[in-house]
Amino acid sequence: MKVRIEWNYGKTKGENVTFHSDEIEAVQALSIAMDLQKTGRTKTITFIDRFDSSWTVKEMKEYLKEIETEPHNIIIYFDGGFDRATRTAGLGCVIYYDQNGKSYRLRKNAQVTGLKSNNEAEYAALHLCIKELEFLNVHHLPIRIIGDSRVVINHLMEDWPAIEKNLSDWADKIEAKMDSLNVYPDYYLVNRNANKEADRLATQALNGTEIMATSEVE
Repeated sequence: MKVRIEWNYGKTKGENVTFHSDEIEAVQALSIAMDLQKTGRTKTITFIDRFDSSWTVKEMKEYLKEIETEPHNIIIYFDGGFDRATRTAGLGCVIYYDQNGKSYRLRKNAQVTGLKSNNEAEYAALHLCIKELEFLNVHHLPIRIIGDSRVVINHLMEDWPAIEKNLSDWADKIEAKMDSLNVYPDYYLVNRNANKEADRLATQALNGTEIMATSEVE
């Protein structure tokens, strides 16, 4: 979760100045707030999230302590591949997350039939990722979604309309699932080289190699 710091500063009686930071990760914001408190010139410190909800230092400490035992700092990479000759799709999903002071990487792929295009495979791959969040019991958290599909990313960011109904239906399913989990996505469009891991999983699925693995990462 990213927040802004609102710091109310006072040096002498009657002096009152408020400073605002850019958005930064909540853990970093709390660390800075603790340093500001050491100045002895802090009247109040408030954290403001993207929904304009406010948090005190005590509330932020409690929140960060609460989520430590659950998956958090979620980063998703997705990719879909489609073989026109066989009408088969390969879905690739990579999820990075932190839990109990450690970092993990989940890799999963799937081979599916019944899809009509590479764009539809891309949506299906992201839907696969969101379903994995449900299995991880991820909820009420911001998530970062990274992919190389301009169609998917720009549509979900509402920059592009979805003209094809089947793609619009996939977008609706993805957003409904995220709403049910109360997760708040940030979307990032990257080039294919920055999405190699998910791309490789999608290709392996097309070739019939099924992968489901979770490993600890440094």
